[in-house]
Amino acid sequence: MNETRNLIDDLTRQLRESLPDGLATAREDFDETLRLAISAAVSRMDLVTREEFDVQAAVLARTREKLEALITRLQELENKT
Repeated sequence: MNETRNLIDDLTRQLRESLPDGLATAREDFDETLRLAISAAVSRMDLVTREEFDVQAAVLARTREKLEALITRLQELENKT
């Protein structure tokens, strides 16, 4: 969640800094509006955190190892008959 917040803050800052100097007074309003718009867009996306991704990748790796072991065991049993 912090990664998403940091990304939103970085995008907001970069876009704010690209505004002409004459619009400096509008920057605060722009910041809040942009932050809300980006947050809404990100929340509509079906995203997972890096931690969730890493956990699922580890689960998948363990599952593949177990499947490979079962296939090997099955082949050994088939060869005995």
